[in-house]
Amino acid sequence: MTKVRGLAALSKGAPFTRFDFERRELGEHDVLLDIVFAGICHSDIHQIREEWGPALFPMVPGHEIAGIVREIGSSVTKFSVGDHIGVGVFIDSCRQCQPCKDGLEQYCDQGMTGTYNTLERDGKTVAMGGYSNVFVVNENYAVTIPKSMPLDGVAPLLCAGITLYSPLKHWKAGKGTRVAVMGLGGLGHMGVKFAHALGAHVTVISHSPGKRDAALAMGADEFICVKDPKDLKPFARSFDLILNTVSAQIDINDYLATLSIDGTLVVIGLPGAPYPVHAGSLLDGRKSLAGSMIGGIAQTQEMINFSAEHGIVSDVEVIAADYVDKAYERTVASDVKYRFVIDVSTI
Repeated sequence: MTKVRGLAALSKGAPFTRFDFERRELGEHDVLLDIVFAGICHSDIHQIREEWGPALFPMVPGHEIAGIVREIGSSVTKFSVGDHIGVGVFIDSCRQCQPCKDGLEQYCDQGMTGTYNTLERDGKTVAMGGYSNVFVVNENYAVTIPKSMPLDGVAPLLCAGITLYSPLKHWKAGKGTRVAVMGLGGLGHMGVKFAHALGAHVTVISHSPGKRDAALAMGADEFICVKDPKDLKPFARSFDLILNTVSAQIDINDYLATLSIDGTLVVIGLPGAPYPVHAGSLLDGRKSLAGSMIGGIAQTQEMINFSAEHGIVSDVEVIAADYVDKAYERTVASDVKYRFVIDVSTI
């Protein structure tokens, strides 16, 4: 067993504390990595606070993991000692169902194994996440990070990045398509960068007029500030694809009206309550309302390679371990540009 030091919440909503635990012995197909940076995702906060239902405590969150391989199992072929690698939202899946065989492990018929706050496939071991200094994972559930990329800016790509890249690729965003990104936070700013790099015409829709300059600097072609639903009326039938990254309650029908004929609005952020959707909002223009969740391992590697080619990383604020509780408060208050990343050496 490998001794690990981490940060854990010992109960619902509790402040973080130093937490020592052990990870499994290195299996023949496992890699052991020293974590360098771990991103803070809003879903970490939801789970710590049990806003998505009962959770497992003590909890070591974190599924935006960037580190360096220290040791490999006897049959590992994908990685070598010294490689920079990343681990994202899941660390295993059934490997037998059709989605898994198709490289869609995130949609595993039996359910993917989350990086934390879940039981591993043995049904006994509690998965502990990336707010820790060491991680052990099967080689097939990690990706290679080019050494030219800064690990702090790459860490959030393992969740925020792939969450936006995947729908952009699935709905074929590119030259000649008009993409709108709702919200310019940790998720939204990645959507702007990727959509721009893919060649789409990009519009940011935000409630914050102060984000205009940042949106344009990231590659947006237009910025729409929405203080009232009437602000969207001039943009009826304007967009082929809308990526909704906000989790606040909104009238989704106002945004559906801005879709072109055969356009799609993809829900990415998780609102606290269901959206009331009027049938007419979909019928008038053969529009679609869809959802998307991260990507499989192959697509995550594709996203990392695309990011390296286009110089894309997340905009981050690197923090020490003793600042995580404050970072959670600021994340909830949308007071971060655009992702907090923990320097794991400070744990």
